[in-house]
Amino acid sequence: MDVNEAIYGRRSTRDFTAQAVDDETIRRLIDAAVHAPSASNGQPWTFTVVRDQSLLDRISQDAKSHMLATLPDGPQSARYRTQLSDANFQIFYHAPVLILISGIAQGPWVAEDCALAAENLMLAAYGVGLGTCWIGFAQRFLNTAEGKNALGLPAISVPVAPIIVGHPKTETAPAPRKEPQIRWVG
Repeated sequence: MDVNEAIYGRRSTRDFTAQAVDDETIRRLIDAAVHAPSASNGQPWTFTVVRDQSLLDRISQDAKSHMLATLPDGPQSARYRTQLSDANFQIFYHAPVLILISGIAQGPWVAEDCALAAENLMLAAYGVGLGTCWIGFAQRFLNTAEGKNALGLPAISVPVAPIIVGHPKTETAPAPRKEPQIRWVG
């Protein structure tokens, strides 16, 4: 697949089949992720693969509670509160696998490095017909001691990118894009 086809075709997927994602495919996605650039080639990432649906359900409940307790006011707050208060809403959308990309330790560019790895992973997933979605609702909770403990992460770990992966039930329609604001200097 052409890289531009992947960039323009990838969408956030929130509706998955129950079909599992095999180990070989997960390893290929992680291999694509580790080929991302990183500051000073530090490669400060680790990958936690979670398939246990009961664990994902428990983390979803805990993350929703955490988000409701800490959600700042903003333009999306009311919508998020409604969504997070829904007992039937599972933040991982019952995807068959979660791949959490974490930084090994605190550092000035750990978040950026892990985000670059996440984008590579998501584009590679699209290239093999899989859907992905970065689950922002999980980030804050997974960065707490309780969240790290739920996944057996070391205290120094910095969870950055919780990416769900699976086989999409349907094709996701493209979202409209705003015209970019470009400033030419010089």
